[in-house]
Amino acid sequence: MKTAEIRSAFLEFFRAKGHTIVPSASLVPSSDPTLLFTNSGMVPFKNVFLGSEKLPYVRAADVQRCLRAGGKHNDLDSVGYTARHHTFFEMLGNWSFGDYFKREAIAWAWELLTGVFKLPADKLWVTVYHTDDEAFELWNKTIGVPAERIVRIGDNKGAPYASDNFWQMADTGPCGPCTEIFYDHGPDVAGGPPGSPDEDGDRYIEIWNLVFMQFDRSPDGTLSPLPAPCVDTGMGLERLAAVLQHVHSNYEIDLFQRLIAKAGEFTETADLGNKSLRVIADHIRACSFLIVDGVLPSNEGRGYVLRRIIRRALRHGWMLGVRGDFFWKMVAPLVVEMGEPYPELATKQAFIEDALRTEEQRFGETLEHGMRVFDEVAGKAGKTIPGVDAFRLYDTYGFPVDLTADIARERGMDVDMAGFEQAMNEQRERARAAGRFEAKGVMPAELASQLKPTEFLGYEALAADGAKVVGIVRAGRQVDHLAAGEDGFVILDRTPFYAESGGQVGDTGTLSGAGGTFAVADTLKMGGVFLGHAGRWQGAQSLRQGDVVQAAVDGARRQAIVLNHSATHLLHAALRKVLGDHVTQKGSLVAPDRLRFDFAHHKPVSRAELAEIEAMVNAEVRRNAEAEVRHMAYDDAIAFGAMALFGEKYGDEVRVLKMGGFSTELCGGTHVGRTGDIGLFKIVSEAGVASGVRRIEAVTGAGALAYVADEERRLGELAHLLSGNGDEVVEKLRQLFEKQKKLERELESLRAKAAGTATADLAASAADIGGIKVVAARLEGLDAKALRDSVDQLKQQLGDCVVLLAGAADGRASLVAGVHGAALGRIKAGEVVAHIAGQIGGKGGGRPDMAQGGGDDVPQLPTLLGDLPGWIGARLGA
Repeated sequence: MKTAEIRSAFLEFFRAKGHTIVPSASLVPSSDPTLLFTNSGMVPFKNVFLGSEKLPYVRAADVQRCLRAGGKHNDLDSVGYTARHHTFFEMLGNWSFGDYFKREAIAWAWELLTGVFKLPADKLWVTVYHTDDEAFELWNKTIGVPAERIVRIGDNKGAPYASDNFWQMADTGPCGPCTEIFYDHGPDVAGGPPGSPDEDGDRYIEIWNLVFMQFDRSPDGTLSPLPAPCVDTGMGLERLAAVLQHVHSNYEIDLFQRLIAKAGEFTETADLGNKSLRVIADHIRACSFLIVDGVLPSNEGRGYVLRRIIRRALRHGWMLGVRGDFFWKMVAPLVVEMGEPYPELATKQAFIEDALRTEEQRFGETLEHGMRVFDEVAGKAGKTIPGVDAFRLYDTYGFPVDLTADIARERGMDVDMAGFEQAMNEQRERARAAGRFEAKGVMPAELASQLKPTEFLGYEALAADGAKVVGIVRAGRQVDHLAAGEDGFVILDRTPFYAESGGQVGDTGTLSGAGGTFAVADTLKMGGVFLGHAGRWQGAQSLRQGDVVQAAVDGARRQAIVLNHSATHLLHAALRKVLGDHVTQKGSLVAPDRLRFDFAHHKPVSRAELAEIEAMVNAEVRRNAEAEVRHMAYDDAIAFGAMALFGEKYGDEVRVLKMGGFSTELCGGTHVGRTGDIGLFKIVSEAGVASGVRRIEAVTGAGALAYVADEERRLGELAHLLSGNGDEVVEKLRQLFEKQKKLERELESLRAKAAGTATADLAASAADIGGIKVVAARLEGLDAKALRDSVDQLKQQLGDCVVLLAGAADGRASLVAGVHGAALGRIKAGEVVAHIAGQIGGKGGGRPDMAQGGGDDVPQLPTLLGDLPGWIGARLGA
């Protein structure tokens, strides 16, 4: 059975069992800062398990794309060298949200495996959590699996509930016991059954994990029952395909074999069993789907992980002898293999290829740039390259540490590998820390399950009377009141406050009651429930659950946000019209004082393009078109021409914002009535924030007028300093810069003449040792480049010679040596530099004809230089 057929058969089986088939979510978790990536099938349903989100169905099935290459789940270093590790994989899953539980999940799993996929029943083993008697009885009594093929697994990872059969997505969140199904490959494969001492062998392979989600794990380890027990199953498509296609390795299945063949073609590698081809075939899937989901290479966060994966693939291409671009060419074969179930892959093929090609070219360029950085590091170092510098070369410039060590050895230096590993571990800790949950507030799952979605009134009104307090949360716990001076979260049944979403910040304002006032400093949302986050309740009486309050939004602040949000949509449309349809939103911030818009684009936006974009937006502002809002089904909205924005999660019915014929997008935010309300749009900055991602910041309305006024003030001050008026500023500055460049050229000329005079004097005074001219001297006021130039001049003037020149600055001495002509076969420049550098606390090395080094600018340096001709004479035997 082919991989595509397995994927289809799984979904059709569960469709027949009453499950709603849902599409795969993004690899970038939506509204979940606990994870770098979607690492399992249940991630998109986390809020459902917690009870803070309701779905229109209680049974679901999907094929979820997953990634394990960063954070807690990281298989990157194993990929290509084992039979089943991947960065990217597909997880087949069926779900019950408070509907069926263990009995149905176990029965249907057995029916699918043995009835549809025809796996022999006697080849299947199962495990259960050691206290889960119910699951054991279902397998043994109901299904008929012999007791000797059912293994109880306890807490085998050093802590309570830390078990192969107790599943949790992260350090906190939904969790519960699980039962796993294993396939026995037979006695000719090494390894024992699960739970045995040799379970790590390859004979018994886990193919399906049925998780019975019963608890919510808090940061202190406490397990709280979930509102309704749920089922979460996960079966790796690649592993199942290997079993059904009667091969032992995932890399032998049909999908991978075709990708590996293409990798062999592009790298001109005939041996298709080469592990490097496995790496390339695996990594093209991870990289392509990450780029599809909005991740681009960078030096931090998700982009850093993507860059590591790309460069690992490129290093394996290098190992196969590739010295040009090849990896981006793998996108087209991948689209052939996976473009049908994932049409977004085909839609964005050109963009993926462009992003990968750019990264390939940049990686090649880093070798030369990294060498320059290494020279700088080596010049400042003593005998050892510090670990932190070796890590900087690796982390920032993509310079492999083994290459750093090789170059260091050539120069008589070594690398502090312990320091490098420490820096690497610190980076990993930073990455892990970035994935930990840092929520502004947590609503207890029990409370979330009791609450109905908040009725939002804020599209039509900024104030509401008679809003009822339906919940209060303080310090992460539900309470029944807030006393004077206490802060917390207040939940209303209806509210005009907009909750932070889609880049728009939450509203502020007040909740007023008979007993006092609650100052709302922010508004958040969990599922459909709005939480007003305040400073403190101030009043003679406590604020209690059940109280009725008047809710009033800060109208001036909301209006400023509205202008910036609507302008963001106009900016997005203008960017696509000026720069091209490849521009897609990568993030945004809509605040009262400014708007920030991140978008996909591979080069800086020119001044002319920025001017055109700004003019285009302002033209739409002056056109004063109506900002029309419609509600419609998601598919109808897309057909209507609406654009979905990055990072948003949409329901069956969506809100469409249409501003004239210029911009149509899905958006739940608050907006102007007409585009003319924006008043004025002004771009204040444009910059890169990651590889392939640019950022524009802009202001509108009164903020734009204030910005223009401030610019005029600065221009006036500049004109005053230049003794001119505003119209003359540019010309006067141009004249000033030209004068500066002229003076710099004159200074450089004087330095060159001085260096020429110095080298002429040195050449005239060179010592003659056995026919070899020797010069060793200190020249003041010359940097390393000037020293090298002077050495080259002396080599040309003297012919057969050995030259060592020293310069100094800030307490450090720079040394440059050159060997030329007949002397080349008898002494090396690196030996000359090392001889002096070793006596002043430094090191040096390089090519036989040219080398450099450094050390401390010690008082005895002139004496050492004076003794050098005698040392050279001894080396030459003269």
